[in-house]
Amino acid sequence: MPLTRSEIREMLLARGTEQEEIFARARQAREECFGSTVVLRGVVEVTNVCRVNCDYCPMRRDNTSGNDRYFMSVEDILGRAELIKDAGIDVILLQGGETPRELSAVEEAIPRIRALFDDRVEILLNLGNMRKAQYARLREAGATSYILKHETSDPALHRKLRHESLEEGLRCMRDLLDLGYKVGTGLISDLPGQSLDSVVDDIELAGETGVHMCSVSPFVPARDTPLQLGVPGSVDLALNVLACLRISYPELLIPSVSALEKTSAGGQSRGLAAGANVMTVNFTGDSDRHRYLIYGKDRFVVKMQHVRELLRAAGLRVRGSVFLDEGAPVVSR
Repeated sequence: MPLTRSEIREMLLARGTEQEEIFARARQAREECFGSTVVLRGVVEVTNVCRVNCDYCPMRRDNTSGNDRYFMSVEDILGRAELIKDAGIDVILLQGGETPRELSAVEEAIPRIRALFDDRVEILLNLGNMRKAQYARLREAGATSYILKHETSDPALHRKLRHESLEEGLRCMRDLLDLGYKVGTGLISDLPGQSLDSVVDDIELAGETGVHMCSVSPFVPARDTPLQLGVPGSVDLALNVLACLRISYPELLIPSVSALEKTSAGGQSRGLAAGANVMTVNFTGDSDRHRYLIYGKDRFVVKMQHVRELLRAAGLRVRGSVFLDEGAPVVSR
């Protein structure tokens, strides 16, 4: 049963022994739904170009001319997908800045990736807001799931930092759910101007929308953005949000994100301790990965060895996609 607002608020402020007790409760909720398992995703970052101008992101539109831009070809994407398959991972995340230019390559690559995996693959996209017809085309090509992070549920703060309306993102989320996608959202905690009650709203939004996945990242100030002088977000707050999500909505897929590790050494390990059950391994090629400035040039890049060490230390084992046996998408080839 979801936590009440007052319970969430109290848990978000917990530290020390009280925090560890909350984490233990979150791990128990994970164990009851998923056992001692973690889903691995392999991410391919298909482009660093974005039409949106988010104040916290180095890939924002106003930085495009100064960044070293790239667009992956279909063959490039397929080559990366083969490496993910060879690693034994059956969830491929195609992620990029929000731009229509890369959609044709992604649409062409999806059925070929499915063929590579003999249709036993979850194709997860994170490509931003689109029209419903575009989502439908990608779904028909064989996409399985979609991440569309709301970042903050405060409409005024959302407009101020993203320069777009929260409602437009929620409309996209409803379209995705209507088309049969498994949908993920996500928030940034400790954004400048964000209140604690707003974070409570973020947690409740995951339940209200009926999404299947939700992430939380602490705010990371990045160079060449309007918020570059901001105070880094608290890892403790982000971890408490993660634990509250697990306790309130135990069946969610919740990643331990790389931003936790960038902000604090050992942060991803603590994410697993707080109830996370997903980790994302980076398979972008070296030259492109250095140009994908999601947290700046010094972001933490998650590799397979790092994940293996964390899971071994936590007593967790790898499992495949939780969605593959729930019904395959309609695929047009």
